[in-house]
Amino acid sequence: MEKGMISVDRWSEGSQVYFLTHLHADHTNGLSPTWKRGPLFCSSVTAKLFPFKFPGFNLSLLSVLDVTHWHSLSLISPSSGLETTVQVMAIDAHHCPGAVMYLFRGEFGCMLYTGDFRWETTSKRAQIGRTTLLNALKNEKLDILYLDNTYCNPLYSFPSREVAAKQVVNIISSHPEHDIIIGIDSLGKEDLLLYISRLLNMKIWVWPERLQIMHLLGFHDIFTTKTSLTRVRAVPRYSFSVDTLEGLNTLHPTIGIMPSGIPWAVKTAKPNDNLFGSSISRHNRSSWSTNVAMKKPNENLKIVERYHQYIYSVPYSDHSCFPEIQEFVKLLQPTNMKGIVSKSPSYVDPLYYFGYLCAANQPSKRLCHKLEGEEVGERVEAVHVKRNRGSRNSTDAESKRRRATQVDFLGVRVNRVSLLRRLRCGAKIVDIDCTE
Repeated sequence: MEKGMISVDRWSEGSQVYFLTHLHADHTNGLSPTWKRGPLFCSSVTAKLFPFKFPGFNLSLLSVLDVTHWHSLSLISPSSGLETTVQVMAIDAHHCPGAVMYLFRGEFGCMLYTGDFRWETTSKRAQIGRTTLLNALKNEKLDILYLDNTYCNPLYSFPSREVAAKQVVNIISSHPEHDIIIGIDSLGKEDLLLYISRLLNMKIWVWPERLQIMHLLGFHDIFTTKTSLTRVRAVPRYSFSVDTLEGLNTLHPTIGIMPSGIPWAVKTAKPNDNLFGSSISRHNRSSWSTNVAMKKPNENLKIVERYHQYIYSVPYSDHSCFPEIQEFVKLLQPTNMKGIVSKSPSYVDPLYYFGYLCAANQPSKRLCHKLEGEEVGERVEAVHVKRNRGSRNSTDAESKRRRATQVDFLGVRVNRVSLLRRLRCGAKIVDIDCTE
């Protein structure tokens, strides 16, 4: 597609039409109540929430796209100056309320932009999405896939949200005398809270702004801002910290639950430590992933981790995990693909792992197969150093040389040459900045 026609989750000047996948802050960066650069397309749920998120916005700019239906747009080709038709279909992304992915087709070919999504293999809702997408594509090839690569790393394999929700309910039920604090964002995890409320037959406290969003979504009787009516509270994720929980426990027994695909942990229980700014240690991260990957479906309830005397971590995520991403790419077999997330727990270009699944030959195919036997958990030596068994000094020197040529990458000691090879494939080490 030519530049200057369509922007998805990008809000700078220069496009004729704009598309919003969902209302999480990392996808609306650049939007404001005064933004007026062109028509903005979104889902009906997003349009309903939009005035609350951006009060004063010119709502005449909003256009609602019904999911599963093709819509035609007449645009001008920047190169030829001629009118061209672009068709677009919105498909349920099953990420948070209103989240959709966009399938585009036109003279440029066929393109899918997933936005953030979670299509579990066991989800009926995801199955509807898969069927809709395949029917829309028919026999047409997908030229490029813009993919949610938040968890595009084998470290991240976690159970379905249904299984994780049962874990949360089990934790709450096993602490009948405790207050419960659950860290969430301003949008998302509604299904988890509804599940808790239904199974335990109780209301759930949310902060006032969150209650307004719940009401806009049609949930009027389940949530409250009165702490006297419930012992379960959903609090802003940024306020979920060791310091807060330790303070609450001086008043009443309280536990915190972190529903996230990222296995967060507290390395040291220092005051003011914010759990969502401290990631899991190398040892726990690898063991967490291994535990999840090796469990049978009916054993998944055993994988809850307790990282602090007051805190449980539950692998409940609204992003697809690595095996789900793999199945998604295998289903579509795009000619090419690009990751949409440049900041994630361990950003990797999806071509690095899944290039061999693309319809066109990708140079990463060899590396993907090599990865299985070499890159994960194995220390690769760049040069062979002859060892003099009779000399301790020689052994020490060899050890120093080996350490000097190795660095830590994703919890594994690897050779610098190997790391540079991975970086050329798109791997980056960045700060965590994703919305669950």
